[in-house]
Amino acid sequence: MNLPLALAALLSLPLLAQAAPATPLLVIHGGAGVERPDLSPAEEQAARQALRTALLKGHAELAAGRPALAAVTAAITVLEDDPTFNAGRGAVFTHEGRNELDAALMDGATQAAGAVAGVQRVRNPIQLAQAVMQKSRHVMMVGQGAEAFAVEQGIALVDPSYFRTDKRWQQLQRALKEEAAGQAHADLETARHFGTVGAVALDAQGHLAAGTSTGGMTNKRYGRVGDSPIIGAGTWADARCAVSGTGWGEYYIRSAAAHEICARMRYAGQTPEQAGRGVINEDIPRMGGDGGAIVLSADGKMAAPFNTQGMYRGWIGADGIPHVAIFASETLAVPGQ
Repeated sequence: MNLPLALAALLSLPLLAQAAPATPLLVIHGGAGVERPDLSPAEEQAARQALRTALLKGHAELAAGRPALAAVTAAITVLEDDPTFNAGRGAVFTHEGRNELDAALMDGATQAAGAVAGVQRVRNPIQLAQAVMQKSRHVMMVGQGAEAFAVEQGIALVDPSYFRTDKRWQQLQRALKEEAAGQAHADLETARHFGTVGAVALDAQGHLAAGTSTGGMTNKRYGRVGDSPIIGAGTWADARCAVSGTGWGEYYIRSAAAHEICARMRYAGQTPEQAGRGVINEDIPRMGGDGGAIVLSADGKMAAPFNTQGMYRGWIGADGIPHVAIFASETLAVPGQ
């Protein structure tokens, strides 16, 4: 065959199929364990608006073609800055009357991760977790060492009083009085081991990311750290699946909850709904814990399982319209299902 005929034959071959771009999707939570009596109408409205704002902020990153990691960080930063939630400003108090903050971030495309725990002056712990991931050789930093690294990286520090809200302070005072009297907690929110914000995202390149941030639990002692900053427990992302959890951290750690959900999807072929329900609604309650999670797969399917009266939650897709819900009685339309 001469060259022109060979070239013609080559050009006549069908083009290799290229992977279709993914439809970007962002899912967030603001913590499980919310009870209707805990929220005034004004607080409920503020929470819904904060969820919408976080979704829109994260969606703007995806719409601009930026990676899932950027969307997750942007959305969580909004929630950390809003005193409605137990993360950043508005975090709960420890037994000693301090705010100790934890956060983690994971990139599903590379499985790079960064986490911080026990920081007291970092305005946005999720941004410091991102710096740990991208600017250091480590995965987790804690306490004063993490704050020294924040200074080196130009991460904003604030006076500890920035995180204080009267609502959280009063929760601690009630908890201390009940503890001193040997009483069970009368305040449902104080009694629960909840209070976390998180996000998972899928970008146009089909890459996933997950992040989680928390103030921990009211009246915690001894530098207690929950599941949120622990990779595989409260936060996980890989090529197929991304998870952020919220609940009783000790049980999420013991069950490696976030990783377990993704493992069920990988090895058992389960959907996000099946895997999330199996871990959140079956395994963890069987052990004695409770809580919720958000789950997102690389094919754009999501789930938001929880076993409490409510969980602040929402998602936003390509059309840029935020969908939010709080209570279990609310139906949250799920994309791709």
